[in-house]
Amino acid sequence: MAAPSSASLPSKNKAWVYSEYGKSVDVLKLDSNVTVPEVKEDQVLIKVVAAALNPIDYKRLLGFFKASDSPLPTVPGYDVAGVVVKVGSQVKNFKEGDEVYGDINEKAVDHPKVIGSLAEYTAVEEKVLALKPKNLSFVEAASLPLAIETAYEGLEHFGFSAGKSILVLGGAGGVGTQVIQLAKHVFGASKVAATSSTGKLELLKSLGADLAIDYTKENFEDLPEKFDFVYDTVVKEGGHVVTIVGPVTPPASIFLLTSDGSVLEKLKPYLESGKVKPVIDPKGPFPFSKTIEAFSHLESNRATGKLVIHPIP
Repeated sequence: MAAPSSASLPSKNKAWVYSEYGKSVDVLKLDSNVTVPEVKEDQVLIKVVAAALNPIDYKRLLGFFKASDSPLPTVPGYDVAGVVVKVGSQVKNFKEGDEVYGDINEKAVDHPKVIGSLAEYTAVEEKVLALKPKNLSFVEAASLPLAIETAYEGLEHFGFSAGKSILVLGGAGGVGTQVIQLAKHVFGASKVAATSSTGKLELLKSLGADLAIDYTKENFEDLPEKFDFVYDTVVKEGGHVVTIVGPVTPPASIFLLTSDGSVLEKLKPYLESGKVKPVIDPKGPFPFSKTIEAFSHLESNRATGKLVIHPIP
């Protein structure tokens, strides 16, 4: 994938921008005159090839995180895959031409970047990035970072380990599809159960779920068996993933992702071997010009896996 050298970089780039909070269809505008961000000493500049959407993107657009958000106007987008075109003076692990991916915001709701991944260029700290696994396309790589890191860090944070059982609520979503795979293939779960609507039950089984529960027909709380962990991937207001630990419903523990490229590096062998796979919504990828349609599909809460934007001009 050829990208311009740092000597020939443009000063402006195309990006999706919002200058006020509201629904994506009302506030998101395509702007061809967004300044290419300056690269700080610990950052690289990425020519974006693909970006993925997450529920936090539209919740941020709606103003859920006003108190800790970056100033408007803002370019949304957390997940990125692309090519390094410039490196800061302190960067050690990447060079121009490297194909990288990551969740560009270390803290999801604490002053996320003004220029996110829905742009031709974005500047990103080295520590939140990893080299793209060679067997994954840019589209596949872009679909992973926020979801797979949330899944992994959530399981690790709450002490999930081999031989334990887990119930995943919202198993067909971006995070849920990764929790199922990681619990089964990385952490060694004794049993994985997961919920989804009727049409997605086979997907859950293909990812490693031993028991696929149709939430339109049965209530998981009525199941005869109990689970060591319940991972609720339905993102609550505030961007938290709520994990309910133990045999009783309370107490729920709240977990908030810290983006970390080392997690992607740690999971690289599982991605390269195909034990853990990206799951991309069949409606995608969406071209850059159709980003608002992708947001609308995300907002419907009916997406399967991740929604990816590609190509990006």
